[in-house]
Amino acid sequence: MILYTINIDLPSDILLTLNESEQELKQRIKVALATQLFLQKKVTIGKAAQIAEVSRFELERILSENNISISNLEEDDVLRDIEKLSGDA
Repeated sequence: MILYTINIDLPSDILLTLNESEQELKQRIKVALATQLFLQKKVTIGKAAQIAEVSRFELERILSENNISISNLEEDDVLRDIEKLSGDA
């Protein structure tokens, strides 16, 4: 996979404020971006995991810890599927 580098400007004391290393902050930003893009349905969970540079399983764990559903199914979709499976449709 070819990576694209984007530079962003942050306050000079951000690492001290967060008590994090530069690498930890980079990872936090990648996970936050991946999470937001997934929530906005702009990327799949697989692509979000790729953006965050973690396994799909790890991203699912992160999403779960933040009470974010990994399913894009709506309640109506599930109810329709139940009806189809029970033969009522």
